[in-house]
Amino acid sequence: MDAQRTLRRPISCVGIGLHSGNKVQLSLKPAAADSGIRFRRTDLGNLEVPATVNHLAGIQLATGLARNEVSVETVEHLMSALVSLGIDNVVIELNSPEVPIMDGSAAPFVYLIQEAGVKTLAQPRKYLKIVRPISLSRGDKRIALYPSDEFKVTYSISFDHPLLRHQARTVHVTEESFIEEIAPARTFTFLKDVEMLRQNGLALGGSLDNAIVLGETGVLNNALRFEDEFVRHKILDAVGDLALVGHPVIGHLVAHRAGHALHTEFAARVLEERDAWQLVDSSHEVIAPAHGVTVPATSFAS
Repeated sequence: MDAQRTLRRPISCVGIGLHSGNKVQLSLKPAAADSGIRFRRTDLGNLEVPATVNHLAGIQLATGLARNEVSVETVEHLMSALVSLGIDNVVIELNSPEVPIMDGSAAPFVYLIQEAGVKTLAQPRKYLKIVRPISLSRGDKRIALYPSDEFKVTYSISFDHPLLRHQARTVHVTEESFIEEIAPARTFTFLKDVEMLRQNGLALGGSLDNAIVLGETGVLNNALRFEDEFVRHKILDAVGDLALVGHPVIGHLVAHRAGHALHTEFAARVLEERDAWQLVDSSHEVIAPAHGVTVPATSFAS
């Protein structure tokens, strides 16, 4: 049995909110089976918002969640690390509305999870297995999920910039591949956009320490961590946004020029199209088939 997992012990860190510029304390705490990933605002009397598409809010340059008077922003990097390291249940405490940006990647969150350790729970993990294609387009932006026997992501990006014309990459996302190939990839922006963002009250905590900044002729930071760090970070974002469906996905995610708005709209679309997926266990045995009809796992397309 592939069992659900949580953290072995609580762990905390302090960082800066990318858009607010405020100091933030973040704590990750163990949680019971089937409780999922939940954000808790300690500055608002411990009000919580579950990390699911039902609570999406304020999607612009980052992914936000809200329920009643509680909100939390920039959740995607942390979500990406949690789901990729197999953490099904955790309480994320914050004393501010924004998850700290750390170094702009998911690597610091991977470190926190590894330091806290992992605890196996008694209940089995449920996977959302794609059994027919789902797609969504908005202009030249496209995203789709196809049946597969593993979780893969293919992403391509294209910008009108001499250093960033086109990049594409496919990754079979496992704990190991995420840690080595995806987690260290940092968020990026263009120098020409920074002043506009700050005039609009955004990126107030941004710096060369937590984002790649592209000028007209080169990268303002010393060096890239990967030659294709930009598209790797887009994969990181997509994994974190898709995690809001509430279960690990078994399928092939394919995206072109998509961003947080399309990722999260698509995550909501996935849950709406109930005949396109089934809940299965680790052996792909059906737990909750679409339309409530028992379908043999061997009939799945792959």
